[in-house]
Amino acid sequence: MGVSLVTSLTIFMLAIFVGFEVITKVPPLLHTPLMSGANAISGITLVGSLISAGAGMTVISTVLGTVAVAFATINVVGGFLVTDRMLEMFKQEKGKKK
Repeated sequence: MGVSLVTSLTIFMLAIFVGFEVITKVPPLLHTPLMSGANAISGITLVGSLISAGAGMTVISTVLGTVAVAFATINVVGGFLVTDRMLEMFKQEKGKKK
């Protein structure tokens, strides 16, 4: 159990570091389009967290799965709101032509 926990925490910390490095290298103009593309990944995360929360293996896995469901839902909804806002910028007003 101890070695498995240490391995899992090491992988988690490395994923945080790599994710931070990747995101900081993206130019600001690309953040919004990348967020709309990342909604599919967040949807997969949401499904995985629902499975984890509903498996009922231990109390801690149920609690962590429920927290993951909440965070993944916030991420998906926020991504769709930002994408919708981005697409609104490209719509033409009715009666107004270029």
